[in-house]
Amino acid sequence: MQEIIDSIMNDGEVEQTRRAPTHVRSPFLELLTSFSIGIDMLEKTPSPRLVKTHLPYDLVPQSFWQQKCKVIYVARNAKDNAVSYYFFDKMNKTQPDPGTWDEYVLRFLKGDVAWGSWFDHVLGWWNARDKHDVLYVFYEDMKEDPKREIRKVMRFLGKNLPEDAVEKIYQHTSFSAMKENPMANYSSFPSNLLDQTLSPFMRKGQVADWMNHFTESQNEIFDEEYRRRMEGSTLKFRSIL
Repeated sequence: MQEIIDSIMNDGEVEQTRRAPTHVRSPFLELLTSFSIGIDMLEKTPSPRLVKTHLPYDLVPQSFWQQKCKVIYVARNAKDNAVSYYFFDKMNKTQPDPGTWDEYVLRFLKGDVAWGSWFDHVLGWWNARDKHDVLYVFYEDMKEDPKREIRKVMRFLGKNLPEDAVEKIYQHTSFSAMKENPMANYSSFPSNLLDQTLSPFMRKGQVADWMNHFTESQNEIFDEEYRRRMEGSTLKFRSIL
């Protein structure tokens, strides 16, 4: 999504997105490492700025809404999210060791992971989408019809790009293209922070890969908690139950 937005902001001139790595073009608000601080980077970035954050709705700075910022929120189904997060935490040396997959599933359900509960996160932003300028996008929709979702983001950003620009953005932001793009695959990050010998940053990008990892008992436990936490909400995901 960051790559799509940057491409749209550059009017489909995707070559412009190769000017710097993702974390430079789209500073991470809450990033704090030995070589980069998100807030410091954002203060030096001219407007209009593309800001990345993983913060739940309740923790987003009020200035976002006072300044009428546009927010594009990408949500992914819980099971695929848990699998992806597990492999990410294996290679992310800024996070605690994730332990075994069996342990991680239970921690994920409890919200005992960075940025808290998946349930609170997706529901918080879902309930906020009518209060502010929020575009709620589903990862599964992006995989199903990338061009449709690119056009949706274009309209949200007030851009009207020709079809050839949409095609270029589509090709440039495919998973396979980004996996080979050093400006997008985080290969520029030091290995002491992201050790991609353990798991690549761009791993699979598939929908329903959770089926290759969940045991029957894990699936039953997950489904029970999922029904309890999502009961009564109009938020619906595909590839879950």
